[in-house]
Amino acid sequence: MTLSQLSSALNCSSSLLYRILRFLVHRGIFKEITDENLISYAQTPLSRLLASSSNNSMAPFLLLESNPVMLAPWHGLSARIKGGNGETPFEAAHGKDLWSFAAADPTHNTIFNDAMSCSARVITVPAILENCPEIFEGIGSLVDVGGGNGTSLSMIVKAFPWIKGINFDLPHVISSSQEYIGVQHVGGSMFDSIPKADAALFLVGIHIYMDK
Repeated sequence: MTLSQLSSALNCSSSLLYRILRFLVHRGIFKEITDENLISYAQTPLSRLLASSSNNSMAPFLLLESNPVMLAPWHGLSARIKGGNGETPFEAAHGKDLWSFAAADPTHNTIFNDAMSCSARVITVPAILENCPEIFEGIGSLVDVGGGNGTSLSMIVKAFPWIKGINFDLPHVISSSQEYIGVQHVGGSMFDSIPKADAALFLVGIHIYMDK
């Protein structure tokens, strides 16, 4: 699309949009194409990851990280490092921890769960299934502790259909989770107890912990 086409579609200033596009092209998010002295812009593999229409979209994660709720705690980072009153930056900004905030705010709860879901769908679980599928051998039941809306566990159960999956997370997290074949949603706190299974799965960022 040309600059004029983009500015018209977005209903914004073409001169300001041009400056933004220069930056995005420099960062590899879009590419600039010149044809017969006409400049247009096209997507790259990186920008396709940000398209909400893609099955592998990372847009929900970007929306979470750029959300005012998540940006506010950064302003308290310096005070925390220098020795604050024991509160985390998130608690200092919002008066409660992340989990309590999400429990009281359904909109942020959805944004957070969608972000965790896309991260699991695009990055974490495919890496696990491709590089270490043997860790699921001999497991008849698996509880995903802090499993969010069940995306990670549903992908694992789909790849290993003999596994009975238990998605375990806080009640407000699983309350809006969709149903998956072979996955049971259970609400609770891991600090109280964890549902019994052959193995427990903990996914933290890109790290996986299995306890059989």
